[in-house]
Amino acid sequence: MTLNVAVIGLGIGEQHARAFAAGPDSRVTWLYDLEADKAQRIAADLGQGRVAESYDQILSAPDVDAVSIATFDHLHYDEVCRALDAGKHVFVEKPLCRTDAEADDIAARWARAGNLHLRSNLVLRGAEVYRWLKDAIAAGDFGDIYAFDGDYLYGRLEKITEGWRKDVPDYSVMEGGGVHIIDLMLWLTGETPTQVTVTGNKIATRDTGFQYDDFMAATFAFASGAVGRITANFGCVHPHHHVIRVFGTKATFIYDDQGPRLFRNRADGAQAEKLGLAPLPAGKGVLIPDFIKAIRTGEDPAPAAMRELDLIRVIAAADRAHAAGTPQPIRTET
Repeated sequence: MTLNVAVIGLGIGEQHARAFAAGPDSRVTWLYDLEADKAQRIAADLGQGRVAESYDQILSAPDVDAVSIATFDHLHYDEVCRALDAGKHVFVEKPLCRTDAEADDIAARWARAGNLHLRSNLVLRGAEVYRWLKDAIAAGDFGDIYAFDGDYLYGRLEKITEGWRKDVPDYSVMEGGGVHIIDLMLWLTGETPTQVTVTGNKIATRDTGFQYDDFMAATFAFASGAVGRITANFGCVHPHHHVIRVFGTKATFIYDDQGPRLFRNRADGAQAEKLGLAPLPAGKGVLIPDFIKAIRTGEDPAPAAMRELDLIRVIAAADRAHAAGTPQPIRTET
């Protein structure tokens, strides 16, 4: 089986298209972007894909098994729903959608569609060091995980003060960027928090066109007693980066400007073990081969789909806590 894929949105989506076109078990059959010239150029470069005039044309095309969506964040919900209703597998940039209600609607449509794969492109899962870390935690090398700290340092202020994000109603920096760190927390620990408290401010973007808090700090409580602390810092004077700290009873993992490293000893003067593992994925298409494989081998799509939907419910709870100024419970389906 060769998976026929249509790609919509050809900014980051160009990397999607190149990954699907390069795979031995997939091919690009359609490309769509608001800038038709861009779609024409990419199609010619790939030697694959026709240029669509609309999303409707893609959804009605018989030579489309899956849709890869890389449009603006606030458009994902509608586009995912329409793809599922059309019987297409879906690979979508983060976030999958933006609210509890949208997640519930997607879940219902996914259930009605039957056996479709639904995945979001949370690329930090594809980084070599985090794949190693997940295996090490699962093997018990860290003992009991009692704290997870993460900072998403966006460092691209102009993208929220001048780009499309400033015009999106209720834009959330936790949803737009912190999602990567929250996803790592859930994925690495294998646990979903039960409650979240959030505060934020709008100091870095004061007197700009951006309307919402550019800094949000969330504290997550887990049933195990573990605590997660995550910040989404879009206004920072810092290059685009992220920081992760995982604290276990047997070991501590840290990734920051000094690179990924491991502490196994509490003694004063103990040296960190440097990890020669890449902390960033090779590109935006790194998760695509697993998506293709899951479809071709008939893997059960439910665990991945439920994980994606629960991630949105966690973030939606954080946004509610931020708006309300009070702790909010987190409802999940898994």
